[in-house]
Amino acid sequence: MADMKQRSVLVVLFDGVQSLDVTGPMEVFAGAARFPEVSYELRTASLDGAPVHSSSGLTLVPDSTLAAAGAADTLLVPGGQGTRVPDPALVDWLRDHAPHAERLVSVCTGALLLAAAEQLDGHRVTTHWNACDHLARTYPAVEVDPEPIFVRDGRLATSAGVTAGIDLALALVEEDHGRDVALTVARHLVVFLRRPGGQAQFSAQLTAQTARREPLREVQHWITEHPGDDLSVEALAARARLSPRHFARAFQAETGMTPGRYVDRVRLEAARRLLEDTSDGVAGIARRCGYGTPEAMRRAFVKTLGTAPAEYRRRFAPQPGPTRPVTIGL
Repeated sequence: MADMKQRSVLVVLFDGVQSLDVTGPMEVFAGAARFPEVSYELRTASLDGAPVHSSSGLTLVPDSTLAAAGAADTLLVPGGQGTRVPDPALVDWLRDHAPHAERLVSVCTGALLLAAAEQLDGHRVTTHWNACDHLARTYPAVEVDPEPIFVRDGRLATSAGVTAGIDLALALVEEDHGRDVALTVARHLVVFLRRPGGQAQFSAQLTAQTARREPLREVQHWITEHPGDDLSVEALAARARLSPRHFARAFQAETGMTPGRYVDRVRLEAARRLLEDTSDGVAGIARRCGYGTPEAMRRAFVKTLGTAPAEYRRRFAPQPGPTRPVTIGL
């Protein structure tokens, strides 16, 4: 049964905000609020209540000033170019008011504003991949994880760049009102419910650079298409028509990671997708993805994700059963 509590969501606006960081999560909460048993009160506010200009040039008109906005159950801080040199008055407001929110959320580089307001110290967080190093260097008391698309740490929830805010908002709606509501909203927005928070911001192919030379690019493609094959350095070097030593050095120079690390990432990504999208057994997935045995795959999952394959599937794979036929009007 859905929780009937009304939940207020306050979104902070400022010049240079990324418009999708604002509208993406708001569309999720607004879509959920169309259910008769769901209640979200959505508000936006800027320091002076004046319209703000987003990084794309879109003008956003807030509902009020931050001073007049009052308390909120969920305080959401978006990112954007305006976080590069944060307004001291905005940082001061966050320092004073963020501790009182039941749930504190950042999207993309909104984490930089919360860090400046000393709200992330001692917490594990994420942000846009391009800002992770800057966040970690500037605020050493913050534990920055550059991999996941979103991270929950107690009342604090932080997401990676732009569309990851939609994934996080769907997760919050599911937490508040159950899977059926979140799934219907996701279908309406034509997005997946839901990319798990632990999913990497980049696939293995995007995490690595694309090799410049055609033989190495072909090997990258082969690894992705054949995770269960022999992907030893010797076998890959033969496919690239290079000596193993030359291949290993050239592959790392052009992709930024060793062949072994690249293969590990591809196999883990392939196994995760199969666990999320199929009902295949763990033993079969282990063989298809090149692990050989379920135990080898379990060790890889525990080492990288901190959870076993069976638990990963339980947490992130779609659950069987009918979904209520609820229509959300346009």
